[in-house]
Order: sequence, then C-alpha cells, then structure tokens
Amino acid sequence: MEWKNSDLFCPGLPTRPKPEIGKILVTGATGYIGGRLVPELLTRGYSVRIMVREFSSEHKQRWPEAEIVEADALDLGSLKKALKGINTAYYLIHSLLLGQTRFESADIEAAVNFRKAAEERDLKRIIYLGGLGDTQTTLSPHLRSRMNVAEELKQGRVSTTLLRAAIIIGSGSASYEIIEHLVRNCPFFLIPHWATTKCQPISVRDVIKYLVGVLETDETAGKSYDIGGKDILTYEMMLKILAGIIGKKRLFLPSPFSTVKVYAYIASLLTPVAAPITRCLMESIHHDVVCQNDDIKHIIPFQPITYKESVLRALSREEQDKVHTRWSDAYPPAHELAIKLHELSPPPRYTSSYAIITDKKASLLFNSICRIGGKEGWFNSNWMWRLRGAFDRIMMGVGTARGRRSASSLRVNDVIDFWRVEDLKQDEMLLLRAEMKLPGRGWLRFSIDSRNGENCLSVKAFFQPRGLLGKIYWYAFLPSHIFIFYDLIKQIDKRST
Repeated sequence: MEWKNSDLFCPGLPTRPKPEIGKILVTGATGYIGGRLVPELLTRGYSVRIMVREFSSEHKQRWPEAEIVEADALDLGSLKKALKGINTAYYLIHSLLLGQTRFESADIEAAVNFRKAAEERDLKRIIYLGGLGDTQTTLSPHLRSRMNVAEELKQGRVSTTLLRAAIIIGSGSASYEIIEHLVRNCPFFLIPHWATTKCQPISVRDVIKYLVGVLETDETAGKSYDIGGKDILTYEMMLKILAGIIGKKRLFLPSPFSTVKVYAYIASLLTPVAAPITRCLMESIHHDVVCQNDDIKHIIPFQPITYKESVLRALSREEQDKVHTRWSDAYPPAHELAIKLHELSPPPRYTSSYAIITDKKASLLFNSICRIGGKEGWFNSNWMWRLRGAFDRIMMGVGTARGRRSASSLRVNDVIDFWRVEDLKQDEMLLLRAEMKLPGRGWLRFSIDSRNGENCLSVKAFFQPRGLLGKIYWYAFLPSHIFIFYDLIKQIDKRST
C-alpha cells in the first residue's frame, strides 16, 4: 500500500522543515507510530535512517528513500554503529509486549544502552514518546516503566525532548480496536469504578504532528510536554460515543467487581488485541490521565481534533482499506527474529501438500490467495479455523480474531489471523509462519507453478514438532488437512475471477 499526500498528517503543520540539520534516526519504525512517522519525515525532505533488529527486503520496498540499519537496543555495540553520523534520534522503543515479568527491566536496559551510545556518538537530540500519568500517584507497571525510561534518557548529556500521551486513537491502534470491538461485540457493559476516571485521548495524526513539530522547533529541546486531544472523557463516555457513531444501543450497568485481570482477559477474548497488551493498557486507567499543562499548544500552534472525529477518521480508513500501520505489526515480540523456514537445517520433519491444475491466470490466483483470513475468512470450513482460533485465545495466544491490516493487500511481516507473512513473491508464492500456540513450529506455503500453459496451485504445510506432544499434535490434525487444505485451494481457484 503506497502513501499518498492525502494519507499524510503534516502538510498543514505550522513549523518549517529543517533537513539541513542532518540525518534522523527512527527506532521502532516497524511499529505503529514509527511506521507513520517515517513517511512524514521523508516527505518533508529529511535524510532518514531506520533501525530494525533484522533486515528484510520489505523494509527497502516500503521505504526506498531511507537507509536501513540493523541494531538491537539491548546490544550496545550495534547501537553505536546505528547512531554514527546521526543528529537526532526518535526513541520509539518499548518492551510492553514482553509481558508483565520482563518489560520493565528490558525497557531500562535498552534506555541505558541508548543513552550511552548517543553520548558517545555526540547526538544533538533524542525525542521520546512516553506515557501520560500523574507521578504523585501509584502508577501501573506500564506507565511507571515509561516514566523510568524518560528519566534514564534525560540523565545523559544529550538533550532529550519528552512527549507524554494518554491513549492513542487511530485506525490500527490497540486502544481504538479494543474500544471498537467491545462496542460491537458486547450487548451490555458492567462498568467498574475505574471506568469513570478521566482520560485525554489523542488522535494518531496529532501525535505525529507533535513528533515532527518538536524536531522543527529548537526551543523544545531538553523539555517535557503533555500532549492530548480536544476532549477530556471517561472510558465509559468513550464507549458510549463510539456506540452512538456506529448505531449500536448498549446497556451500561454498575459492576459489583473491578478486577483488572478479569476485565482484561474478557476483553482479549472479545477483541483482536492480545491479552498482554490489553492488560498493560487497562492497568493504566485507575488514575486520571489528563494533560497538566498546555504549553505545547502555544509552541506548535494547531488545533487537535476531538475524540469523535478521531473515531470517525479511523472508521473511514478501515472502510477505505487504507490502514498503513497496526498494533499487530509488533506482536508477538521479536517476531522478526523468529526462525525462518529456510533457516531450518534439516528441513521440517513433517509435511503435507495438496495441489490442483487450473487454467486461471497466476495473477488472479495470487490475488485470491492474498485475500484469505480476516473478515473474508478462509473461504470454507471457517468454523474449524475459528474454533482453533478461539482455543488459541483461551490459551492466551493471538487467535484468528487478530485479523489483518488490509483486506486487499499484503506485505512481508503482515499478520493474517494467527499467521504472519514470512515471504511473498508476486504471482508466485506466499509463505505464512504460524504464531498460534503450538507444540512446535509451523508454516503454510501457497505456490503457483506454470506447467504447459496451465498453472499448478498448491498448498503445503510444514511442521517441526517439539517433543512427543508435537508428534501427537501433527498426527491428530493430519486427517483434517485433507479436507481443509484441498478444499481451500479449490475455493481459491473458484474465486480467481
């Protein structure tokens, strides 16, 4: 999906681009915010270097004008290489997706490494997007970690600009998808006391404007700012507003219990967002998260949009199939470091393949393959896929409800329900890597091969078992492959028109 001028957020930004300052590093560029920031910087003429943990050809296809560098924030040596020749770095790294027990220590270790490398490379500035919360109250682990990272970065010699935001609303954001799917799937809500706390949500377009704006405003160097949207609302009000927009009548009742773990788990079953993310976000709403000052509005003067307008824009993007980045781009954690099919030696022990000969054009077959999953479903036997997905969600996995970023296009690292695109060759092949809970590793490869003027359409499953349970799993599901996969490729052929 290519970016157009109408997709950009910053054309009307009241600050002047300063590409003469030198090269800009964007960490977390493959994530939700970073993926939207990079096109804005490139369009405004900046020389951009993107830091990724593992190189993929998709990165160069997605950002042909940017430089790509491999580095890990937990590896000080690679960070020093990534920061060589950099003027300003955007720090958009967090370890939230690692879960409760690991993300705080990983966040601090990454921040310490980044501060040291930035000092050694004599950076002029770091820009960090953190979380909004009252430091005088007991913060959730998520917000506390964000605050600690900010303090760690500010301790160094490199001038650090801190932007603090509450929940971010936009197509593809975790907060938006939680609210939207809860409203669509729940006929009534039991409202706990913490759902009446106040929040100042902000649109993703306004977050990007502030991130670019502070880069182009020298007086923001070394300072901290709260950023928020136009409205201060309770979480209950946010649910009601979205219900009104999509025309859903919902009943709201006071709840006799208020355990966040229970609410987070239920929410993870009713929405595409994984349980670890849902829990971290919901633990952050026990206290008001409202901007304490509005200094940034005078320094970068533009009018943030309302929560209602943010929701309407997000719904519109979904309807137009123009969601450029999504929370799932970065979940599960370290997915880009997962073992690839071609890296396995020896190859997977267990395989099963099914094929048909067709006179359909390769381009039509490939387009049909690229529409599987998500709202479209798997063309047939959807109840079996959904049952497997529901079981996965109960086991705290990603499930089929995760869906996909776009209904019509795919790129490497996109998710399709509980799969992720590992490789893709136009009109030839689509390789998916399993991310559901499995006693082993699994892949699914769709291929189109030309044979004497016709095409052979095939699907092949690969499985590398882990122990005896993995072997039992494979043989237990093997009989169903005959029906599911053979029928799947027949449906792909049938829909290739």
